[in-house]
Amino acid sequence: MSQFSSMFNGLARSFSIRRGKNPGNGDGREAAEAMAKDAKKNDLILRSSGFVNIDGSNNFASVFSKRGRKGVNQDCTIVWEEFGCQADMLFCGIFDGHGPWGHFVAKRVRESMPSSLLCNWQETLAQASLDPDFDLESDKKHHRFHIWKHSYLQTCAIVDRELEHCRKIDSLYSGTTALTIVRQGDLIYVANIGDSRAVLATTSDDGNLVPIQLTVDFKPNLPQEAERITQCKGRVFCLHDEPGVHRVWLPDEESPGLAMSRAFGDYCIKDYGLISVPEVTQRHITSRDQFVVLATDGVWDVISNEEAIRIVSSTPDKAKAAKHLVESAARAWKKKRKGIAMDDISAICLFFHSIPLSIT
Repeated sequence: MSQFSSMFNGLARSFSIRRGKNPGNGDGREAAEAMAKDAKKNDLILRSSGFVNIDGSNNFASVFSKRGRKGVNQDCTIVWEEFGCQADMLFCGIFDGHGPWGHFVAKRVRESMPSSLLCNWQETLAQASLDPDFDLESDKKHHRFHIWKHSYLQTCAIVDRELEHCRKIDSLYSGTTALTIVRQGDLIYVANIGDSRAVLATTSDDGNLVPIQLTVDFKPNLPQEAERITQCKGRVFCLHDEPGVHRVWLPDEESPGLAMSRAFGDYCIKDYGLISVPEVTQRHITSRDQFVVLATDGVWDVISNEEAIRIVSSTPDKAKAAKHLVESAARAWKKKRKGIAMDDISAICLFFHSIPLSIT
């Protein structure tokens, strides 16, 4: 039998693992939800603008969200320190709702996704433990990635299915993106559905801080996305008054006109190429990596990757880094998008070390 790290043993004790349960259901899900309640009581979860700084943690998270000019703020965020009662783990996510019920969809996914992911993660670990040839320690990085990827794929399928059957929320023409990160020690796992973006700030060989984009903006005109949509009889095109803005449309009517190719909800077009399957990647964090920015398209529509890391790194008080970035984006909207209603703008700045590098 393989050897297991303290990571698995501690989580197994917390969950009281029961074999044979369906992932995302039963006692495992209830235990995960109980962990979330305890974490909230202990101020380990932040669901609003602010910052998270736990004694002894290598993480420091700054969060800020600003309502646009289109009505209620449909963006929402979460940061969960000591994710799953693991001292070296953190979960953070940013969600951008759209449609009449978008703000309800985004909050629903924000509430259900972390607990479901935690449950599926422990179930996947439990199933792996039954394999006599499985040894987590033999190739830890490889095994951990595939366990997290499988857990994310399971979770997103479950969350989307549960949302579809939620009677309190009408998700037929409403949905949300979801960009999340799990940090586990010196590894981060990034899962992306939609057109929010994660950008890493790292130090180059010449000592400058440079951006590395960790995610793909899943727009309908990306070749692989457009091919899938058209094969499913959906359509991708721009309106005459929106040149360059590609949207997803039903086969026989100009609806719903989604500006992203992946999302939770939006069941009116799920049979025509829209999917809620995440792209999952990993990265090993080194001393060169300073922080990562997770932001909705309200930021990236007007701020480049280079500008974003410069704004964040130049903020003296890192607790206000996300606010500085969001306010900078709001000012850029007024200059670059005159006559266009400003989108909701939200960002999470997750610092990996106690003293982030600044650009001079």
